[in-house]
Amino acid sequence: MESKSVWRKRWVDEGVPSEDDFEIVSSTVESDDLGGGVLVNVKAFSVDPYLRGGLKSRGAAAAEGRAPMSGFVSGVVLRSDHPSWEKGDLFGANLPFSTVQVVPEATAKTMWKLTGLVDEKNISYGIGVLGMPGSTAYAGLCGILRPTKGADETIFLSAASGAVASIAAQIAKNHYGCKVIGTAGGPEKVALLTEKYGYDVGIDYKKVNTKEDLEAELNKAGNIDMYFENVGGFQFDAAFSALKPGGRIAVCGQISNYNKKEGCFNEVNLMNMIYSNQRIEGFVCSAWLNGSKGNFLKDMSGWIKDGTVSTIDETFYQGVEQWPVAFRSLFTSGSAKNKGKVVVLV
Repeated sequence: MESKSVWRKRWVDEGVPSEDDFEIVSSTVESDDLGGGVLVNVKAFSVDPYLRGGLKSRGAAAAEGRAPMSGFVSGVVLRSDHPSWEKGDLFGANLPFSTVQVVPEATAKTMWKLTGLVDEKNISYGIGVLGMPGSTAYAGLCGILRPTKGADETIFLSAASGAVASIAAQIAKNHYGCKVIGTAGGPEKVALLTEKYGYDVGIDYKKVNTKEDLEAELNKAGNIDMYFENVGGFQFDAAFSALKPGGRIAVCGQISNYNKKEGCFNEVNLMNMIYSNQRIEGFVCSAWLNGSKGNFLKDMSGWIKDGTVSTIDETFYQGVEQWPVAFRSLFTSGSAKNKGKVVVLV
């Protein structure tokens, strides 16, 4: 069977990656013997800022720069030699960005089953609200920040119109009853926060663009109990300064640093944290996505059904050849048109 894959052509240590830094490679997949694995047809490739880190050499040789790209995907099982999977099953997984591939037995165990939760028309949910971004929202909010239901707490989320924060905000407001504040870039995206995603306050970080000014805006809301960190830079500094005693910060991303060879690091006053009983915790979503912590798929699918999570935005790019275009858009003016989860349909 024929397959198309996204490859990295070279290391890109700093700056915004260009479309020319990637290539689409065609190949033939041999699938006579699955060896306990599964043959799959990938229907959707994820496009995520965290993948920028995989383009940095970190001391590796230049010759190692050319390699296949991997990330979160969703699709359908074409044939199975694995007891947990049947032909026609829908899945989400972390796999190479290849349209057709044989998934080895060990890797097949890490795939999550979407059969019964989605169909092929909304298979992209498997890399969105029912995949990495949704489980990151769930983990950061329910696992790390742990708001008290009905306690009238305030949460601030950066990158507030993005795939993770837009879901976390809806859960915070509609399930936990929090007051929700968010930052986004430009008046159109700020309007989306309050008009579509249910934020109580939307702040334009392109206008409110210093630590002091953002802290003042957060103070108007009576300071914050929780911060869901996606950006870094002055937004983290402002959030930490506006954090109440007993406040919590969940750190899952710092997109402001991704295109820099060396990141700009935030300063934290640890002495203040001691006497204020504050907590900062970093995390990745894996344990919640694979079900070893929490009840992500059950809870999130239930919240979608009952309307707790009612707005699920996706921005689609068509064809595997568009993956480099979609990825670059995350870091350029192209991001203005992106709303929610960015997906390449193949």
